Amino acid sequence: MESRFEIEGGRKLFGKVRIKSAKNAVLPILAASIMTEEESSILDCPDITDISAMTDILSLLGAKVERKGGTITVSGEARAPEVPKELAVKMRSSVFLLGSLLASCGHALLFKPGGCNIGARPIDIHIQGLRALGVKITETEASVVCDGRDMRACDVTLKGVSVGATENMMTASVFLKGRTVIRNAAREPEIVDLQNFLNASGARIKGAGTSVIEIEGVKKLHGVTYLPIPDRIVAGTVMCAVAACGGEAEIENVRPEHLIAITRKLQKSACQFGDSCDNIVVSSCRRPKSFSVSTGPYPRFPTDMQAQFMAVAAVAEGVSRISENLFETRFNHAAELEKLGAKIEIEKNVATVYGRKELFGARLRCFDLRGGAATIVAALAAKGKSEVFGIGHVDRGYEKFENTLASLGAVIKRI
Repeated sequence: MESRFEIEGGRKLFGKVRIKSAKNAVLPILAASIMTEEESSILDCPDITDISAMTDILSLLGAKVERKGGTITVSGEARAPEVPKELAVKMRSSVFLLGSLLASCGHALLFKPGGCNIGARPIDIHIQGLRALGVKITETEASVVCDGRDMRACDVTLKGVSVGATENMMTASVFLKGRTVIRNAAREPEIVDLQNFLNASGARIKGAGTSVIEIEGVKKLHGVTYLPIPDRIVAGTVMCAVAACGGEAEIENVRPEHLIAITRKLQKSACQFGDSCDNIVVSSCRRPKSFSVSTGPYPRFPTDMQAQFMAVAAVAEGVSRISENLFETRFNHAAELEKLGAKIEIEKNVATVYGRKELFGARLRCFDLRGGAATIVAALAAKGKSEVFGIGHVDRGYEKFENTLASLGAVIKRI
C-alpha cells in the first residue's frame, strides 16, 4: 500500500526545530570526496533518499562509504568511471559526478539523470564548460560519455548561470596545471561551501560567491572532516508553514544571511523575525498579506521556495503573483492546492493566486520535492483532514518531515 501523510489541519504551530546540513551542499561535496584516496568525513548529513542514492553510487564507483548517524565517511578514489543507470535516472544530482570522475579517472560515463519533473533541465551548460577544458564529449539521448585525457586549464564564460555546471567545472579543474577561470559562475552559498570543502582538502580556489571563480591546479587532495552549511530551503519551508498556519517557531542552526530573499518577503507579508548568528525566531499572528515573487539565480528569490510561497499565497489576503523564470512546468502543485479550495490562475510562467480566508482538507498528491512540501504546508493550514500521497518525493529532501512538523504541534502521521 502506498505511503501517505494524514494531516489534521487548521492548527497554529509553536516550537523549536533544528536544521541539518543542506542537501544541495552535501551532494556535490560527497561527489568531490572521491577525488582523494584519503578518508573524508561529512558531518550532520540529513537522512534523505537523495543522499542515500549518492552514497550507493559512490560505493559502486569503488569508494568505501560508511554512515554512522549524521556522519558519512568516504575513502578511496573512484575506480569505475560509469555511474550506474538505475541510480542515475533516479537522481538529478548524479550529474555532479561528471567533474570529479574526470578529475580522478580521466573519463566518465553518465546516464541522463532523473529527479523532479519540473520541466526541461538540459545539461548543455555543463557540456559547454567541460568542452572548454578540452573534454571530448559524446552525447546521446540516454547518456553522456566524456574523455578527459586532453584536459587543460582555460578561461571560459558559461553561456548561462548554472549551479551544477559551475560545480562540475570547479571539481574538473582542481588537478589541471595552471589557472582555470570560470566566468558567469553561479553564486549560491552551496558553491561557496564546495569551494571551502575543496580548499580544506588542499585545492586552491577563490571567488566562489561571485560571478568569477579561479582555480589554481594542485597535484593531489587529502582527506578532511567537514561540516556543510545548513539547509536554507528546509528552513524557509518551516517559515512558510508558520506564515500559513500562524504561530511561532525557533529555527536553530541557520545562516540568516542565506535567507534574506525569503525573510524579506515573509516580513512584508505576515511574519516578524528575530535572529542571532545561527538561529531565527519566526512568528505570525495575523493572516498573511498578498505579495509578488519572481524567481532567479542567487541572490534573487530561490526557485526552490516558489511552491511553498504559493501555499502561503493561497491563504493570504488579496491577490499574489508568482513568476517562475527558471523552470517552465514548476506549477504542478497548483492543482493540488485548488483541491483544498485555493483559487489559482496560471498563464505561461506566472501564477496569480487569489487568497482564500479558509481552505478545507482534501485528498492530495505530491508530484515533486518542493511542490510536495508546499502541498503539505497548505494541508496544515486547511481545516479538517487531508491525505497526502506521493510522499516519497518529499523524502528526497526533507528528513522525516512529519517529525519536524509534529515537533511544532502539527497533527501529522505517516501511514
